[in-house]
Amino acid sequence: MVEIRLTNSKTRKKEVFAPLDRENVRMYVCGPTVYDRAHLGNARPVVVFDVLYRLLRQVYGEGAVTYVRNFTDVDDKINATAQARKAAGAAGTLEELIRERTEETIGWYHADMEALGTLRPTHEPRATEFIPQMVAMIEGLVASGHAYAAEGHVLFRVRSYEGYGALSGRSVDDMIAGARVEVAPFKEDPMDFVLWKPSSDDLPGWDSPWGRGRPGWHIECSAMADELLGAEFDIHGGGIDLQFPHHENEIAQSCCAHPEGGFARYWLHNEMLQVEGKKMSKSLGNFFTVRDLLDQGVPGEVIRFVFLGTHYRKPMDWTEKKRAEAEATLRKWYRQVAEVSNSGEPYNAVVSALADDLNTAQAIAECHQLSIAGDLVTLYRTLQFLGLMGDTIPEWAAGADLAAYETLLFEAREAAMASKDFSRVDTLKAALIDAGVEVRMSKAGVELIPGAEFDPAKLEGLL
Repeated sequence: MVEIRLTNSKTRKKEVFAPLDRENVRMYVCGPTVYDRAHLGNARPVVVFDVLYRLLRQVYGEGAVTYVRNFTDVDDKINATAQARKAAGAAGTLEELIRERTEETIGWYHADMEALGTLRPTHEPRATEFIPQMVAMIEGLVASGHAYAAEGHVLFRVRSYEGYGALSGRSVDDMIAGARVEVAPFKEDPMDFVLWKPSSDDLPGWDSPWGRGRPGWHIECSAMADELLGAEFDIHGGGIDLQFPHHENEIAQSCCAHPEGGFARYWLHNEMLQVEGKKMSKSLGNFFTVRDLLDQGVPGEVIRFVFLGTHYRKPMDWTEKKRAEAEATLRKWYRQVAEVSNSGEPYNAVVSALADDLNTAQAIAECHQLSIAGDLVTLYRTLQFLGLMGDTIPEWAAGADLAAYETLLFEAREAAMASKDFSRVDTLKAALIDAGVEVRMSKAGVELIPGAEFDPAKLEGLL
Protein backbone atom coordinates (compact mmCIF):
# COMPACT_ATOMS: atom_id res chain seq x y z
CA MET A 1 0.00 0.00 0.00
CA VAL A 2 1.18 3.53 -0.82
CA GLU A 3 2.60 5.37 2.20
CA ILE A 4 1.04 8.82 2.58
CA ARG A 5 2.99 11.56 4.36
CA LEU A 6 1.26 14.79 5.41
CA THR A 7 2.50 17.92 7.14
CA ASN A 8 0.62 18.08 10.44
CA SER A 9 0.05 21.71 11.42
CA LYS A 10 -0.17 20.72 15.08
CA THR A 11 3.27 19.07 15.22
CA ARG A 12 4.77 21.17 12.40
CA LYS A 13 6.26 18.00 10.96
CA LYS A 14 5.70 15.80 7.94
CA GLU A 15 4.29 12.57 9.34
CA VAL A 16 3.36 9.16 7.98
CA PHE A 17 -0.43 9.05 7.82
CA ALA A 18 -1.85 6.12 9.77
CA PRO A 19 -5.67 6.16 9.91
CA LEU A 20 -7.54 4.99 12.97
CA ASP A 21 -9.50 2.58 10.80
CA ARG A 22 -8.35 1.66 7.28
CA GLU A 23 -11.93 0.67 6.47
CA ASN A 24 -13.27 4.13 7.40
CA VAL A 25 -10.78 6.95 6.90
CA ARG A 26 -12.46 10.11 8.22
CA MET A 27 -11.88 13.74 7.21
CA TYR A 28 -13.61 17.00 8.17
CA VAL A 29 -13.11 20.28 6.29
CA CYS A 30 -14.65 23.60 7.25
CA GLY A 31 -17.10 24.68 4.58
CA PRO A 32 -18.59 28.03 3.56
CA THR A 33 -20.94 30.43 5.26
CA VAL A 34 -23.68 30.51 2.66
CA TYR A 35 -24.61 34.15 2.20
CA ASP A 36 -23.03 34.90 -1.20
CA ARG A 37 -20.99 33.54 -4.10
CA ALA A 38 -17.67 31.82 -3.34
CA HIS A 39 -14.71 33.99 -4.28
CA LEU A 40 -11.54 32.54 -5.77
CA GLY A 41 -9.82 32.29 -2.38
CA ASN A 42 -12.76 30.27 -1.00
CA ALA A 43 -12.20 27.74 -3.78
CA ARG A 44 -8.60 26.93 -2.93
CA PRO A 45 -9.27 24.71 0.13
CA VAL A 46 -12.10 23.01 -1.77
CA VAL A 47 -9.67 21.96 -4.51
CA VAL A 48 -6.84 21.12 -2.10
CA PHE A 49 -8.94 18.78 0.01
CA ASP A 50 -10.65 17.34 -3.06
CA VAL A 51 -7.19 16.20 -4.17
CA LEU A 52 -6.60 14.65 -0.75
CA TYR A 53 -10.02 12.98 -0.88
CA ARG A 54 -9.18 11.50 -4.29
CA LEU A 55 -5.82 10.26 -3.00
CA LEU A 56 -7.37 8.62 0.06
CA ARG A 57 -10.00 6.92 -2.12
CA GLN A 58 -7.26 5.68 -4.47
CA VAL A 59 -5.19 4.24 -1.61
CA TYR A 60 -7.88 2.91 0.74
CA GLY A 61 -10.83 2.37 -1.63
CA GLU A 62 -13.72 4.61 -2.67
CA GLY A 63 -16.04 3.19 -0.02
CA ALA A 64 -13.47 3.47 2.76
CA VAL A 65 -13.35 7.27 3.07
CA THR A 66 -15.87 9.48 4.87
CA TYR A 67 -15.50 13.16 3.97
CA VAL A 68 -17.56 15.79 5.78
CA ARG A 69 -17.71 19.45 4.73
CA ASN A 70 -20.29 21.64 6.43
CA PHE A 71 -22.48 24.56 5.46
CA THR A 72 -22.78 27.36 8.01
CA ASP A 73 -26.36 28.50 7.46
CA VAL A 74 -26.89 30.47 10.67
CA ASP A 75 -24.88 33.68 10.67
CA ASP A 76 -25.26 37.44 11.10
CA LYS A 77 -24.44 38.07 7.41
CA ILE A 78 -27.15 35.65 6.32
CA ASN A 79 -29.61 37.34 8.68
CA ALA A 80 -28.68 40.78 7.35
CA THR A 81 -29.19 39.65 3.74
CA ALA A 82 -32.62 38.22 4.56
CA GLN A 83 -33.60 41.34 6.51
CA ALA A 84 -32.61 43.52 3.55
CA ARG A 85 -34.77 41.41 1.26
CA LYS A 86 -37.69 41.67 3.64
CA ALA A 87 -37.25 45.44 3.90
CA ALA A 88 -37.29 45.60 0.10
CA GLY A 89 -40.72 43.95 0.10
CA ALA A 90 -39.91 40.26 -0.41
CA ALA A 91 -42.75 37.96 0.59
CA GLY A 92 -42.39 35.46 3.43
CA THR A 93 -41.22 35.34 7.01
CA LEU A 94 -37.62 36.07 7.91
CA GLU A 95 -37.01 32.34 8.47
CA GLU A 96 -38.45 31.59 5.02
CA LEU A 97 -36.28 34.26 3.40
CA ILE A 98 -33.20 32.92 5.19
CA ARG A 99 -33.95 29.40 3.98
CA GLU A 100 -34.54 30.71 0.46
CA ARG A 101 -31.22 32.56 0.50
CA THR A 102 -29.21 29.65 1.88
CA GLU A 103 -30.79 27.19 -0.58
CA GLU A 104 -29.93 29.52 -3.44
CA THR A 105 -26.37 30.04 -2.23
CA ILE A 106 -25.75 26.32 -1.67
CA GLY A 107 -26.95 25.70 -5.23
CA TRP A 108 -24.48 28.28 -6.52
CA TYR A 109 -21.70 26.75 -4.46
CA HIS A 110 -22.32 23.23 -5.75
CA ALA A 111 -22.41 24.42 -9.37
CA ASP A 112 -19.25 26.51 -9.05
CA MET A 113 -17.21 23.91 -7.17
CA GLU A 114 -18.26 21.09 -9.49
CA ALA A 115 -17.16 23.23 -12.42
CA LEU A 116 -13.69 23.01 -10.83
CA GLY A 117 -13.83 19.23 -11.00
CA THR A 118 -14.42 18.63 -7.28
CA LEU A 119 -16.31 15.63 -5.93
CA ARG A 120 -19.19 16.01 -3.50
CA PRO A 121 -18.22 15.06 0.07
CA THR A 122 -19.86 12.08 1.75
CA HIS A 123 -21.83 14.40 4.04
CA GLU A 124 -22.63 18.12 3.74
CA PRO A 125 -24.34 18.95 7.05
CA ARG A 126 -26.08 22.25 7.63
CA ALA A 127 -25.54 23.85 11.01
CA THR A 128 -29.27 24.45 11.52
CA GLU A 129 -29.91 20.70 11.33
CA PHE A 130 -27.62 20.00 14.30
CA ILE A 131 -28.81 22.51 16.91
CA PRO A 132 -29.84 19.79 19.43
CA GLN A 133 -26.34 18.26 19.25
CA MET A 134 -24.79 21.71 19.83
CA VAL A 135 -27.02 22.37 22.84
CA ALA A 136 -26.16 18.95 24.29
CA MET A 137 -22.42 19.57 23.85
CA ILE A 138 -22.69 22.98 25.50
CA GLU A 139 -24.66 21.50 28.41
CA GLY A 140 -21.88 18.98 28.96
CA LEU A 141 -19.22 21.71 28.93
CA VAL A 142 -21.16 23.74 31.52
CA ALA A 143 -21.63 20.66 33.71
CA SER A 144 -17.90 19.87 33.63
CA GLY A 145 -16.90 23.45 34.48
CA HIS A 146 -15.39 24.26 31.08
CA ALA A 147 -18.17 26.74 30.24
CA TYR A 148 -20.43 29.16 32.10
CA ALA A 149 -23.69 31.01 31.47
CA ALA A 150 -23.83 34.79 31.70
CA GLU A 151 -26.60 37.19 30.61
CA GLY A 152 -28.15 34.77 28.12
CA HIS A 153 -24.74 33.82 26.74
CA VAL A 154 -22.69 30.71 27.35
CA LEU A 155 -18.93 31.10 27.14
CA PHE A 156 -16.05 28.64 27.06
CA ARG A 157 -13.40 29.02 29.77
CA VAL A 158 -10.26 29.06 27.66
CA ARG A 159 -7.90 28.71 30.61
CA SER A 160 -9.67 25.51 31.66
CA TYR A 161 -8.04 23.72 28.73
CA GLU A 162 -4.29 23.40 29.23
CA GLY A 163 -3.59 22.60 25.59
CA TYR A 164 -5.06 25.83 24.25
CA GLY A 165 -2.68 27.44 21.75
CA ALA A 166 -0.84 24.27 20.73
CA LEU A 167 -2.15 24.39 17.16
CA SER A 168 -1.24 28.02 16.50
CA GLY A 169 1.87 27.91 18.69
CA ARG A 170 0.92 30.83 20.95
CA SER A 171 0.20 31.17 24.63
CA VAL A 172 -3.10 32.59 25.85
CA ASP A 173 -1.38 35.68 27.24
CA ASP A 174 0.41 36.27 23.92
CA MET A 175 -2.93 35.98 22.12
CA ILE A 176 -4.52 38.59 24.37
CA ALA A 177 -1.58 40.95 23.84
CA GLY A 178 -1.43 40.51 20.08
CA ALA A 179 -5.01 39.97 18.99
CA ARG A 180 -8.27 41.81 19.02
CA VAL A 181 -10.66 40.04 21.33
CA GLU A 182 -14.31 40.80 21.86
CA VAL A 183 -14.66 42.74 25.11
CA ALA A 184 -17.82 42.04 27.09
CA PRO A 185 -18.57 42.81 30.75
CA PHE A 186 -19.96 39.32 31.35
CA LYS A 187 -16.74 37.55 30.34
CA GLU A 188 -14.60 36.06 33.10
CA ASP A 189 -11.55 36.32 30.83
CA PRO A 190 -11.01 38.34 27.63
CA MET A 191 -10.12 35.15 25.71
CA ASP A 192 -13.32 33.27 26.60
CA PHE A 193 -15.40 32.72 23.49
CA VAL A 194 -19.12 32.40 22.84
CA LEU A 195 -20.79 29.01 22.59
CA TRP A 196 -24.37 30.33 22.67
CA LYS A 197 -25.81 33.83 22.35
CA PRO A 198 -29.30 35.27 22.74
CA SER A 199 -31.52 36.06 19.76
CA SER A 200 -33.95 38.94 19.62
CA ASP A 201 -37.52 38.35 18.42
CA ASP A 202 -36.68 39.57 14.92
CA LEU A 203 -33.83 37.08 14.46
CA PRO A 204 -33.73 33.28 14.09
CA GLY A 205 -33.46 31.44 17.39
CA TRP A 206 -33.90 28.12 19.13
CA ASP A 207 -35.00 27.25 22.64
CA SER A 208 -32.26 26.25 25.04
CA PRO A 209 -31.60 26.01 28.81
CA TRP A 210 -30.18 29.55 28.56
CA GLY A 211 -33.13 31.05 26.71
CA ARG A 212 -33.97 31.55 23.07
CA GLY A 213 -30.78 31.99 21.08
CA ARG A 214 -28.40 30.61 18.47
CA PRO A 215 -25.01 28.90 18.52
CA GLY A 216 -21.61 30.50 18.25
CA TRP A 217 -19.65 29.67 15.11
CA HIS A 218 -17.02 27.41 16.67
CA ILE A 219 -19.39 24.98 18.40
CA GLU A 220 -21.10 24.21 15.10
CA CYS A 221 -18.15 22.34 13.56
CA SER A 222 -17.37 20.50 16.80
CA ALA A 223 -20.92 19.18 17.12
CA MET A 224 -21.24 18.19 13.47
CA ALA A 225 -17.84 16.48 13.42
CA ASP A 226 -18.67 14.55 16.60
CA GLU A 227 -22.06 13.44 15.29
CA LEU A 228 -20.81 12.33 11.86
CA LEU A 229 -17.22 11.22 12.52
CA GLY A 230 -16.99 10.50 16.25
CA ALA A 231 -15.01 11.94 19.16
CA GLU A 232 -11.74 11.17 17.35
CA PHE A 233 -11.10 11.08 13.62
CA ASP A 234 -8.20 11.30 11.19
CA ILE A 235 -7.92 14.62 9.37
CA HIS A 236 -9.24 18.15 9.87
CA GLY A 237 -8.55 20.70 7.15
CA GLY A 238 -9.16 24.28 6.16
CA GLY A 239 -7.51 27.54 5.20
CA ILE A 240 -4.66 28.92 7.31
CA ASP A 241 -6.93 31.85 8.20
CA LEU A 242 -9.05 29.42 10.26
CA GLN A 243 -6.18 28.08 12.35
CA PHE A 244 -6.80 30.74 14.99
CA PRO A 245 -9.23 31.23 16.53
CA HIS A 246 -11.67 28.83 14.84
CA HIS A 247 -9.66 25.61 14.83
CA GLU A 248 -8.00 26.39 18.14
CA ASN A 249 -11.44 26.81 19.69
CA GLU A 250 -12.76 23.65 18.05
CA ILE A 251 -9.95 21.63 19.63
CA ALA A 252 -10.52 23.12 23.09
CA GLN A 253 -14.27 22.58 23.26
CA SER A 254 -14.19 19.16 21.57
CA CYS A 255 -11.41 17.75 23.76
CA CYS A 256 -13.11 19.05 26.90
CA ALA A 257 -16.50 17.71 25.82
CA HIS A 258 -15.00 14.32 24.92
CA PRO A 259 -11.78 13.82 26.89
CA GLU A 260 -11.80 10.17 25.85
CA GLY A 261 -11.16 11.25 22.24
CA GLY A 262 -8.44 13.36 20.73
CA PHE A 263 -10.60 15.15 18.13
CA ALA A 264 -8.56 15.42 14.87
CA ARG A 265 -5.19 13.62 14.72
CA TYR A 266 -3.80 15.37 11.62
CA TRP A 267 -4.36 19.05 10.85
CA LEU A 268 -3.80 20.41 7.33
CA HIS A 269 -3.96 24.09 6.39
CA ASN A 270 -3.65 25.62 2.95
CA GLU A 271 -2.05 29.03 2.48
CA MET A 272 -3.86 32.06 1.11
CA LEU A 273 -4.44 33.20 -2.47
CA GLN A 274 -3.15 36.34 -4.16
CA VAL A 275 -3.94 37.95 -7.50
CA GLU A 276 -1.02 39.17 -9.61
CA GLY A 277 1.15 39.30 -6.49
CA LYS A 278 -1.30 41.25 -4.32
CA LYS A 279 -3.82 40.31 -1.68
CA MET A 280 -7.26 39.93 -3.23
CA SER A 281 -9.53 42.74 -2.04
CA LYS A 282 -12.40 44.81 -3.30
CA SER A 283 -10.49 48.03 -2.60
CA LEU A 284 -7.74 46.99 -5.05
CA GLY A 285 -10.28 46.02 -7.69
CA ASN A 286 -8.87 42.49 -7.94
CA PHE A 287 -11.66 40.69 -6.10
CA PHE A 288 -13.65 38.18 -8.12
CA THR A 289 -15.74 35.08 -7.61
CA VAL A 290 -15.36 31.70 -9.23
CA ARG A 291 -18.53 32.43 -11.18
CA ASP A 292 -17.00 35.68 -12.49
CA LEU A 293 -14.16 33.69 -14.07
CA LEU A 294 -16.47 30.99 -15.43
CA ASP A 295 -18.75 33.62 -16.96
CA GLN A 296 -15.71 35.28 -18.57
CA GLY A 297 -15.01 32.00 -20.36
CA VAL A 298 -12.23 30.66 -18.12
CA PRO A 299 -12.85 26.89 -18.00
CA GLY A 300 -13.14 25.27 -14.59
CA GLU A 301 -10.37 22.79 -15.49
CA VAL A 302 -8.05 25.71 -16.15
CA ILE A 303 -8.77 27.26 -12.74
CA ARG A 304 -8.08 23.90 -11.10
CA PHE A 305 -4.86 23.44 -13.10
CA VAL A 306 -3.54 26.82 -11.92
CA PHE A 307 -4.35 25.88 -8.32
CA LEU A 308 -2.52 22.56 -8.60
CA GLY A 309 0.59 24.28 -9.91
CA THR A 310 1.40 25.59 -6.40
CA HIS A 311 1.91 23.49 -3.28
CA TYR A 312 -0.98 23.90 -0.86
CA ARG A 313 1.27 25.14 1.95
CA LYS A 314 2.60 28.01 -0.16
CA PRO A 315 0.74 31.23 -1.05
CA MET A 316 -0.84 30.84 -4.49
CA ASP A 317 -0.66 33.68 -7.00
CA TRP A 318 -3.38 33.78 -9.64
CA THR A 319 -2.02 35.48 -12.74
CA GLU A 320 -3.21 35.93 -16.29
CA LYS A 321 0.04 34.34 -17.51
CA LYS A 322 -0.61 31.17 -15.49
CA ARG A 323 -4.17 31.03 -16.76
CA ALA A 324 -3.06 31.26 -20.40
CA GLU A 325 -0.35 28.62 -19.93
CA ALA A 326 -2.75 26.27 -18.16
CA GLU A 327 -5.34 26.63 -20.90
CA ALA A 328 -2.78 25.99 -23.61
CA THR A 329 -1.46 22.86 -21.87
CA LEU A 330 -4.91 21.41 -21.23
CA ARG A 331 -5.97 22.09 -24.81
CA LYS A 332 -2.95 20.15 -26.05
CA TRP A 333 -3.59 17.25 -23.65
CA TYR A 334 -7.24 17.05 -24.63
CA ARG A 335 -6.19 16.84 -28.26
CA GLN A 336 -3.64 14.12 -27.47
CA VAL A 337 -6.07 11.84 -25.64
CA ALA A 338 -9.04 12.40 -27.96
CA GLU A 339 -8.91 8.90 -29.43
CA VAL A 340 -7.69 6.84 -26.46
CA SER A 341 -9.39 4.88 -23.69
CA ASN A 342 -9.45 6.13 -20.12
CA SER A 343 -9.18 2.64 -18.65
CA GLY A 344 -6.52 1.54 -16.18
CA GLU A 345 -4.89 3.11 -13.16
CA PRO A 346 -3.40 6.59 -12.71
CA TYR A 347 0.35 6.91 -13.15
CA ASN A 348 2.23 5.59 -10.11
CA ALA A 349 4.58 8.56 -10.08
CA VAL A 350 1.62 10.94 -9.82
CA VAL A 351 0.08 8.98 -6.96
CA SER A 352 3.48 8.98 -5.24
CA ALA A 353 3.80 12.75 -5.71
CA LEU A 354 0.43 13.33 -4.07
CA ALA A 355 1.31 10.88 -1.30
CA ASP A 356 4.28 13.13 -0.51
CA ASP A 357 2.29 15.87 1.24
CA LEU A 358 0.08 16.56 -1.79
CA ASN A 359 2.89 17.63 -4.11
CA THR A 360 0.55 18.68 -6.90
CA ALA A 361 3.22 20.63 -8.78
CA GLN A 362 5.27 17.44 -9.11
CA ALA A 363 2.14 15.57 -10.18
CA ILE A 364 1.66 18.09 -13.00
CA ALA A 365 5.33 17.71 -13.99
CA GLU A 366 4.83 13.94 -14.25
CA CYS A 367 1.86 14.50 -16.54
CA HIS A 368 4.07 16.59 -18.83
CA GLN A 369 6.47 13.65 -19.00
CA LEU A 370 3.64 11.27 -19.91
CA SER A 371 2.62 13.65 -22.68
CA ILE A 372 6.15 13.87 -24.09
CA ALA A 373 6.62 10.09 -23.87
CA GLY A 374 3.35 9.50 -25.69
CA ASP A 375 1.83 7.29 -22.97
CA LEU A 376 -1.59 8.72 -23.70
CA VAL A 377 -3.77 6.05 -22.08
CA THR A 378 -2.01 6.58 -18.76
CA LEU A 379 -2.06 10.34 -19.27
CA TYR A 380 -5.83 10.34 -19.79
CA ARG A 381 -6.56 8.19 -16.75
CA THR A 382 -4.17 10.26 -14.63
CA LEU A 383 -5.72 13.56 -15.63
CA GLN A 384 -9.15 12.21 -14.73
CA PHE A 385 -7.78 11.07 -11.36
CA LEU A 386 -6.51 14.63 -10.78
CA GLY A 387 -9.92 16.06 -11.69
CA LEU A 388 -8.48 17.89 -14.70
CA MET A 389 -10.31 16.11 -17.49
CA GLY A 390 -13.77 14.79 -18.23
CA ASP A 391 -15.01 12.01 -20.50
CA THR A 392 -15.50 14.23 -23.54
CA ILE A 393 -13.54 17.06 -25.12
CA PRO A 394 -15.19 20.39 -24.23
CA GLU A 395 -15.81 22.92 -26.94
CA TRP A 396 -13.12 25.31 -25.67
CA ALA A 397 -10.44 22.59 -25.99
CA ALA A 398 -11.36 21.40 -29.48
CA GLY A 399 -8.61 23.36 -31.19
CA ALA A 400 -6.90 22.65 -34.51
CA ASP A 401 -4.68 19.60 -34.95
CA LEU A 402 -1.12 20.91 -35.19
CA ALA A 403 0.51 17.54 -35.93
CA ALA A 404 1.18 18.47 -39.56
CA TYR A 405 2.85 21.72 -38.50
CA GLU A 406 4.98 19.82 -35.96
CA THR A 407 6.17 17.54 -38.78
CA LEU A 408 6.81 20.54 -41.05
CA LEU A 409 8.93 22.32 -38.45
CA PHE A 410 10.76 19.14 -37.48
CA GLU A 411 11.72 18.41 -41.08
CA ALA A 412 12.76 22.04 -41.63
CA ARG A 413 14.98 21.84 -38.57
CA GLU A 414 16.56 18.57 -39.74
CA ALA A 415 17.35 20.14 -43.12
CA ALA A 416 18.74 23.24 -41.39
CA MET A 417 21.03 21.14 -39.22
CA ALA A 418 22.58 19.78 -42.41
CA SER A 419 22.71 23.01 -44.43
CA LYS A 420 23.36 25.39 -41.50
CA ASP A 421 20.70 27.67 -42.98
CA PHE A 422 18.00 28.22 -40.32
CA SER A 423 16.05 30.93 -42.16
CA ARG A 424 13.14 28.56 -43.00
CA VAL A 425 12.97 27.39 -39.36
CA ASP A 426 12.94 30.98 -38.14
CA THR A 427 10.16 31.90 -40.59
CA LEU A 428 8.01 28.95 -39.52
CA LYS A 429 8.55 29.67 -35.82
CA ALA A 430 7.65 33.33 -36.26
CA ALA A 431 4.43 32.45 -38.10
CA LEU A 432 3.42 29.92 -35.45
CA ILE A 433 4.12 32.30 -32.59
CA ASP A 434 2.18 35.06 -34.35
CA ALA A 435 -0.77 32.66 -34.59
CA GLY A 436 -0.70 32.17 -30.83
CA VAL A 437 1.15 28.84 -30.79
CA GLU A 438 3.82 28.05 -28.22
CA VAL A 439 6.80 26.39 -29.94
CA ARG A 440 8.86 23.88 -27.97
CA MET A 441 11.85 22.26 -29.67
CA SER A 442 14.16 19.71 -28.08
CA LYS A 443 16.28 16.73 -29.06
CA ALA A 444 13.17 14.57 -28.66
CA GLY A 445 11.25 16.51 -31.29
CA VAL A 446 8.93 19.45 -31.85
CA GLU A 447 5.92 20.24 -29.68
CA LEU A 448 3.35 22.88 -30.62
CA ILE A 449 0.81 24.06 -28.06
CA PRO A 450 -2.09 26.32 -29.11
CA GLY A 451 -2.45 29.16 -26.63
CA ALA A 452 -5.55 30.87 -25.34
CA GLU A 453 -5.34 33.39 -28.23
CA PHE A 454 -4.69 30.77 -30.94
CA ASP A 455 -5.88 31.90 -34.41
CA PRO A 456 -5.74 29.05 -36.98
CA ALA A 457 -6.50 31.48 -39.81
CA LYS A 458 -2.97 32.87 -39.46
CA LEU A 459 -1.52 29.46 -40.39
CA GLU A 460 -3.20 29.32 -43.80
CA GLY A 461 -0.73 28.75 -46.61
CA LEU A 462 2.03 27.55 -44.29
CA LEU A 463 1.75 23.88 -45.30
